[in-house]
Amino acid sequence: MTDTPDYIPPKVWTWNKPSGGSFANINRPIAGATHDKDLPIGKHPLQLYSLGTPNGVKVTILLEELLALGHAEAEYDAWLINIGKGDQFGSGFVEINPNSKIPALLDRSGATPIRIFESGSILLYLAEKFGEFLPKDIVGRTETLNWLFWQMGSAPYLGGGFGHFYAYAPIKIEYAIDRFAMEVKRQLDVLDRRLEKSEYLAGENYTIADIAVFPWYGGLVKGLSYGAAEFLSVQDYTHVQRWADTILSRPAVKRGRMVNRISGDPSEQLHERHDARDFDTKTQDKIASASS
Repeated sequence: MTDTPDYIPPKVWTWNKPSGGSFANINRPIAGATHDKDLPIGKHPLQLYSLGTPNGVKVTILLEELLALGHAEAEYDAWLINIGKGDQFGSGFVEINPNSKIPALLDRSGATPIRIFESGSILLYLAEKFGEFLPKDIVGRTETLNWLFWQMGSAPYLGGGFGHFYAYAPIKIEYAIDRFAMEVKRQLDVLDRRLEKSEYLAGENYTIADIAVFPWYGGLVKGLSYGAAEFLSVQDYTHVQRWADTILSRPAVKRGRMVNRISGDPSEQLHERHDARDFDTKTQDKIASASS
């Protein structure tokens, strides 16, 4: 890897050296499994295989919100997929998600298990399955899906673009950081202008659009991502700040952010979740205390 101005790309790119950076050990230009490993299956119909990243948190927040509304059928087992160790390339996981990205969901409630991959697809599937957080009228439904798909298309510029070059790349490249910082600030301005006019993204009601966008952009403005809050002057986006505070205060959001989390405060890490009582008994601080 080089940041010199005289670099000229070859006519044909070949994978002949490590890419460098925080994820060099798992980056590769081919798909498919690297090893045989069956996935565990718990007692609930919904089996989630994930990690507490923004994309993973979307799904656990929605599941916890559904349970808070009394949908007992939304009970789920959440199994940890540690992408830093390459768990996403195990044969069982690849069978559910051929793209080897978390999260992946298996719904075993029917005669034939249904696999659902891509976080936006999982949110839409669960919202339709349980009839919650997705308006039934065409205007509200369409506005919700507008913002859901906005997030799916925009977040790669934040995570794979800005986040990678600002926080994870082995070298700091001014052009790349400037390019993606400009785009992320434009996206924050899009959200801020919308939330100036509306309580939530799709209108006056909390929907899967908010659940999708919050872990990425809410996390960014609340200083939870990349250590870039000051760099991006996130305090300027006052309407996004108001919206993020509102969502962050929801009990189901607090629980959802803990599931499959493996970094930060041990009291907020629940590596696996198989029962609602796990939040009280199986966070990492409790496990450490019991073993000492």
